[in-house]
Amino acid sequence: MAQYELLLPKMGESVAEATIIKWVKQPGDSIDLDDTILEIATDKVDSEVPSPVAGKLIKQLFAADEVAQVGDVIAIIETGGDENPKVEEPAAATVVENTTETIPGIDQLPVEEKNDATNSASTDRFYSPLVKSIAAQENISLQELDSIKGSGADGRLNKDDLLNYINSKNGEKASSQTVVTPPTPVIEQSENKVSTPQASSVPNKTSTTSVSGGDEIIEMDRMRKLIADHMVMSKTTSPHVTSFVEADVTNMVLWRNKVKNSFEKRENEKITFTPIFVEAVAKAIKDFPMINVSVNGTQIIKKRDINIGMAAALPSGNLIVPVIRNADQLNLVGLTKAVNDLANRARISKLKPDETQGGTFTLTNVGSFGNVMGTPIINQPQVAILAVGAIKKKPAVLETEHGDVIAIRHMMFLSLSYDHRVVDGSLGGMFVRRVADYLENWDFNREI
Repeated sequence: MAQYELLLPKMGESVAEATIIKWVKQPGDSIDLDDTILEIATDKVDSEVPSPVAGKLIKQLFAADEVAQVGDVIAIIETGGDENPKVEEPAAATVVENTTETIPGIDQLPVEEKNDATNSASTDRFYSPLVKSIAAQENISLQELDSIKGSGADGRLNKDDLLNYINSKNGEKASSQTVVTPPTPVIEQSENKVSTPQASSVPNKTSTTSVSGGDEIIEMDRMRKLIADHMVMSKTTSPHVTSFVEADVTNMVLWRNKVKNSFEKRENEKITFTPIFVEAVAKAIKDFPMINVSVNGTQIIKKRDINIGMAAALPSGNLIVPVIRNADQLNLVGLTKAVNDLANRARISKLKPDETQGGTFTLTNVGSFGNVMGTPIINQPQVAILAVGAIKKKPAVLETEHGDVIAIRHMMFLSLSYDHRVVDGSLGGMFVRRVADYLENWDFNREI
């Protein structure tokens, strides 16, 4: 019987390692072609690893919660053939539990070589690029890394081991800086006795948490921690400014109501407002290309492609931002199909890791939650994110040839958060105004 070596598959150019979440198949289980063998997690998305062969699982080479590198042999499968063992990379992993964005582009943040302590000397111990990056940011030397106990295969140091070490180290520093002054003896002059104050009079330096009987303490899961870290990083990296515009989108709403039934019959697709918003954003980016940039130190990187991410909230509560690549090159039918495809596969956990990367601008629809406006946080390393609010009917003043009149109109707020390091108020304000102009001037007679 031949043995097949199952490799950890590639999951995107920036993904170098993954954590084993759960083994779906156990040693001795029969496996059919494309059966899910295990579930893995990266800092992008959670994924399934399918089997490229049929056979029987005979060995797991990594335990749950261990970290494997792309290309590592993670399992041995016994196949029915007599040929020599075959090493082949399985198909790209597919998502099973979508998460934030999430964080496209975080791996592009520069790490200065002079701070990378792991480059200062050689070592026989393997460290992943992610572990090296964290060590560089925390100024941890190679010798210090070598002293940290790893929980991975063969004692390998993974990201969680390093983060736990850093948290413990920071806690020890804080503890060593806390000085408690001992009680001062007090002489009772009447009896010449020396007494000390009661212990309760000494301030308690120990931090405690009081939880009433009805409270519940919930530990953040891995992805919530990633989201939290990414949001804090974005706010500390970019000085956020938000500009608002209110748009009269009556023509757009009436046009969609007019064409949606015929469009669905013809294309077998529902047309929502999202592809319309994406089209307007793509047009405005072509008018103001300096919105479509990223920052690397003191360098401004002007993007050639217009790749628009659309933030989506999943039933699990996590966020994910699938990306519509080259959105400016798609017509409205193409945008509608792309939006629906990405949204549908996000809901059933079938997005590929590469489909959440490479975005140059992000659109988020806070109106889907009934909110009229929002101030979203920039999705690094991008420099701007647009939020569209709920469309509400309101009385509005219209100018006519016979004078001003008050009419019921469909109104919507747009808000643009932008990085004030490279996007000034004039550019940010003109951009969001231009998006609103494209929506307000929608052609009611447009053919699709």
